Amino acid sequence: MHIHDWPSAERPREKLLARGSSQLSDAELLALFIGSGGRGQNVVELSRRLLVDHGGLRGLLDRPAGELAKLAGIGPARACSLAGALELGTRHLGQRLERGAALADPHQAGDYLARKLRPLPYEVFACLFLDTRHRVIAYEELFRGTLDGAEVHPREVARRCLALNAAAVIFGHNHPSGSLEASAADRAVTARLKQALTLVDVRVLDHFIVGDGAPASMAQSGLL
Repeated sequence: MHIHDWPSAERPREKLLARGSSQLSDAELLALFIGSGGRGQNVVELSRRLLVDHGGLRGLLDRPAGELAKLAGIGPARACSLAGALELGTRHLGQRLERGAALADPHQAGDYLARKLRPLPYEVFACLFLDTRHRVIAYEELFRGTLDGAEVHPREVARRCLALNAAAVIFGHNHPSGSLEASAADRAVTARLKQALTLVDVRVLDHFIVGDGAPASMAQSGLL
């Protein structure tokens, strides 16, 4: 059945306008950017197939644009649209965190860290530096590791806090495996960082672990 033959309320564009983007499935959202289906299948069916074949949104959209362009049903133009949409989302979150407005919800920072770190195939430890009013001063990726881990040096983190005159920090690091569970090493390094930064009057507000799904807050889990 062609998508134009669907009831109006079930078509992705009309559904988004009437009910909001959060009411669309992953396949329906993907269909908005793909635009049209292939031989014998409408665009939503094509989108579902792509998601199944490539392990969901993360498995599909973490690919570089050049790889996306080679997939059947996508091609260069659609690959550019998808990659551009992801970058727009990241920049939108980044501008919401720009200096000038206080960070009202730490999970806003978690979403931003996830956008930055989730696509990376190696482990990275990053930091959001905040002023006394919890406005973002800077985002920096401080340490890069392998699939197994990143060695974090509290002395270097403290040095950057002092250089930026930060009053508080929010940490984030990714697990390329997709796991959201804080390892013993994650808990140990967070404790070391908190102890070291206390000596220079810098508060550690949270540490987000980025994997599959929503980033996990160590503060909310009682691990901070």
